[in-house]
Amino acid sequence: MVEELSGTFELEDVSVAYGKEIAVEHIDMMIEPRSVLALIGPSGCGKSTLLRCLNRMNDEFGSARVTGRILLDGQDIYENGYSPVELRMRVGQVFQKANPFPMSIYENIAYGPRTQGVRKKEELDSIVEDSLRRAALWDEVKSSLKKNALQLSGGQQQRLCIARALATSPEVLLMDEPCSALDPISTEMIESTILELKKNITIVIVTHSMHQAARVSDRTAFMLRESMERPAGLVEIAPTVQLFSKPLDPRTESYITGRFG
Repeated sequence: MVEELSGTFELEDVSVAYGKEIAVEHIDMMIEPRSVLALIGPSGCGKSTLLRCLNRMNDEFGSARVTGRILLDGQDIYENGYSPVELRMRVGQVFQKANPFPMSIYENIAYGPRTQGVRKKEELDSIVEDSLRRAALWDEVKSSLKKNALQLSGGQQQRLCIARALATSPEVLLMDEPCSALDPISTEMIESTILELKKNITIVIVTHSMHQAARVSDRTAFMLRESMERPAGLVEIAPTVQLFSKPLDPRTESYITGRFG
């Protein structure tokens, strides 16, 4: 029997508008399970906008409108009755700036499982330890779980946010420039964590660093907004090695060789 993999996204003619302005249009894309997809492109090309569509964070902007279809494991996440809260448990997100809750390390991790109904201390203890281990943070904080999370270093805070997202057992993890504010050592630790996590979950990462995309992603999507008068769109998506060595579109080649962007 073939194992069924969860965490598969299919985007069909997806467009995003804020009020009357179309920000991104006509995106068709498959995001394969248990892999890393990197979204690259110049600032303002719609990478973060597209990322927010995948867990309906654009819902928080009252003027945002998403058209087309986004299917998670075959189900349209924008259909009536689909709970954004439930979706965000399945599709976690780590933001550019670490945003731990102003509470203990333990309580940061336990927060999500508690909202899912987990109450037993033994079960919460197990989830906290497992999540911190998967985020490569357990050995550094296991003796100080009552410590306020805001006392951690920047790199530790970002790994805590990854652990917090993992605590609800998501199928997909979205990462919006998770290393942009970190030093090289912290960046390396998070990249190693990404490579380990993809064995079990799907990861979509927005990054300005083409070196990072090359190091951690299986496939890369290049997005571009060619003028302020035109919406952003998808130029090319391909296996990362192929996109960086033999891009099909001359615009992709110009970007990765540094001729613009």
